[in-house]
Amino acid sequence: MKRRVVFFISDRTGITAENLGLSLLSQFEGIHFTQVTLPFVDSIEKAVAATNRINQSISADGHKPIVFATIVSSEIRDILQGSNSCYIDFFQTFIPTLEEELSLHSVNVMGRSHGVSNTHAYNTRIEAVNFALNYDDGARTSGYDSADIILIGVSRCGKTPTSLYLAMQFGIRAANYPITEEDLDSKALPKILKSHHKKLFGLTIDPKRLHAIRQGRSPDSRYATLSQCEHEVKAVENLFMHENIPFLSSTNLSIEEIATKLMVITGLQRKLR
Repeated sequence: MKRRVVFFISDRTGITAENLGLSLLSQFEGIHFTQVTLPFVDSIEKAVAATNRINQSISADGHKPIVFATIVSSEIRDILQGSNSCYIDFFQTFIPTLEEELSLHSVNVMGRSHGVSNTHAYNTRIEAVNFALNYDDGARTSGYDSADIILIGVSRCGKTPTSLYLAMQFGIRAANYPITEEDLDSKALPKILKSHHKKLFGLTIDPKRLHAIRQGRSPDSRYATLSQCEHEVKAVENLFMHENIPFLSSTNLSIEEIATKLMVITGLQRKLR
């Protein structure tokens, strides 16, 4: 397999450079990309150090590294562009086109995309994350009236990471509740969930995938056996259908895809404005 070194460089966190860069690289198969993220490259000295590191990486695989960057300062950008690399700066690529279309110069201020410029959105996100943590895995149920959604499903189907992603990216207050074997044997919703039926959303998963996940957590336990996983998945899907609870499978979906599909299905609106 071919190997290439990829740098994600930013004057802030590097999250934007990573997300956009990885989206582009996902279209190219058969290459292993060694990823290096250099955040907060916000001075001439740091730009020179980053450039040296980029140039030194060439000897590692014999190819020029690929650099994805989000750099506001033209001085810092000029230094990085002088590196021996395939250099792609997203701001430089798109800002001039937007300036022309809007007939307005950009403000060239660092940190606008991930800074705390919108206090309301920031506070909403923090509150949503705290809610997801406090109401994870059925630990608390007394505050379900404040929940925007309650994720339910068998153990290890993806409820917790989905809840946290909904909080971080959309400001959604998501609780999650595990449907246990005892609940499935009763073939009825747990009593605590019945009064919040409209907020319920189910997650399911392929039994073989669930088996693999549980094996990693509790090897050779009854909890992890394929037969147990098959029983629980079949029973919980029957419960969802009987109770008319919308649900989707997490088997072949990323957390981002699960959360986004959930938002579309439920009609929930993003709160981070």
